Amino acid sequence: MTSPIVQTFGDETRRRLTIGFNNLAHGVDHYVMLIFPTVVIGLEAVYGRPYSELLVLGTASFFAFGIFSLPAGWLADRWSRRYMMVAFYIGCGLSLAAAALSPNFIMLAVALFALGVFASIYHPVGTAIVVAAATNRGRTLAFNGVCGNLGVSLAAGITAVLTAWVGWRGAFLVPAVLCVAAGVAYLILVPDDRQQKAGRSAAPDVRLSMGVMVTVFALFILIGTTAGLVFNTLTIALPKLIDERISGISLVEIGSIATAVFLCGAVAQLAVGRIIERYPAHLVFAFTGLMQFIGIVWVVYATGYALLAALAFSIAFIYAQVTVNDFVIARYTADAWRARVYAVRYFITYLISGAAISMIAFLHSRGGFGLVLGVTAIIAFGFVVGTAGVAILVNGVERDLKAPQPAE
Repeated sequence: MTSPIVQTFGDETRRRLTIGFNNLAHGVDHYVMLIFPTVVIGLEAVYGRPYSELLVLGTASFFAFGIFSLPAGWLADRWSRRYMMVAFYIGCGLSLAAAALSPNFIMLAVALFALGVFASIYHPVGTAIVVAAATNRGRTLAFNGVCGNLGVSLAAGITAVLTAWVGWRGAFLVPAVLCVAAGVAYLILVPDDRQQKAGRSAAPDVRLSMGVMVTVFALFILIGTTAGLVFNTLTIALPKLIDERISGISLVEIGSIATAVFLCGAVAQLAVGRIIERYPAHLVFAFTGLMQFIGIVWVVYATGYALLAALAFSIAFIYAQVTVNDFVIARYTADAWRARVYAVRYFITYLISGAAISMIAFLHSRGGFGLVLGVTAIIAFGFVVGTAGVAILVNGVERDLKAPQPAE
């Protein structure tokens, strides 16, 4: 049911509110999932446990972040995207509060798992809402990506400050209150969407033949797997990587540097939003994949403050590819199916989050970040292969679409 307040708004105001709250949700989603990777550095000092052992407490959370995106996307298309987003906000808030109040590591792991379940709602559901509400898809998706990037960027810095000022429990509790408040506001201010389901288009912007579509889908499985490992390995490990390779800096300084590096991704996403309006998105996709690979290879060999330039370059293209990825999927998928298609995409990408944590812990304990980053570079090359394959397959279709049609 739409609240009486929303009924007084015009259509454009409703559209802007819908996009605005879902942009905020994207930032919240990445922020809450990256609280723990920074908190864990503080837990090392408090409990005297090694990094690799403590980091594993978040494994179930990141697995849930991927696994539960599938039922979230299905339920949103069958029931209500709006109410699923209300559940996202309030569920994340309550899970964060449970983490803050956890009496032991087992309960902390359980609370983090619940956080992963509710956080999994955003990407399949919120992305579909933003795409449907957008009038300029490239720029809207780019700004939405920037909001997600800001969540990543601010997570390390704000969490580090809160941990230093009020302890690691406060780093969970403060965003818990804000999430619940945002959920209540979403319920009041964002219109009900259930009556709109019948009007969702069943035709994509660009129709592919069955053979091409099946092959592209298979390549997107490769893309989703490799993108998930690269994205999550770099974002999760970055605070500890800075801690190890730049000596003599405090936790607050680590968080600040990580925030500055992640903000480079925001700039890249704004730029790529304009680029995909002027150039073929499938070719831009392949280019960002290649640059991402080059950047990670650079990070493997960089040390000291040269590491910051390498990380900034890598993060810029890691986040740029996320925006282009969503744009390409939207172009070849009908609105009626988008939440479910995005659910599959993010199921693969974020299911790998749990594997990324396990991979970091396993490799770091055996060869440090040199081994972690070397394996990540090999995985990134698989992403290059996947995006190049998609570009080759759809290039002919896109060229024919732009070719002048004969007069009847």
